[in-house]
Amino acid sequence: MPAFVIVEVDIQDPVAYEEYKKHTPATVEKYGGKFILRGNPVEALEGEWNHDRLVMLEFPDKNSARDWYYSKDYQKAKEIRAKGSNAKFLLIEF
Repeated sequence: MPAFVIVEVDIQDPVAYEEYKKHTPATVEKYGGKFILRGNPVEALEGEWNHDRLVMLEFPDKNSARDWYYSKDYQKAKEIRAKGSNAKFLLIEF
């Protein structure tokens, strides 16, 4: 059953965030994931959208998504992201 990781990002340091973006795709692919949305403009139809970026990843299942998020490879990228942004990660299985 596919699983999706949805990420809301607020960027404080664009240079650090650009560095993070260079490191992340290979880690996602390694765990069978792919980007569905990556920084596309967001239009709030109801309520407010107060974030800089929205990202959606698809993985084969919840375990693959968790394995990616907690992997040693992604932890290196995550450290870079934490220096330049705040993010909220949500995991949903369909």
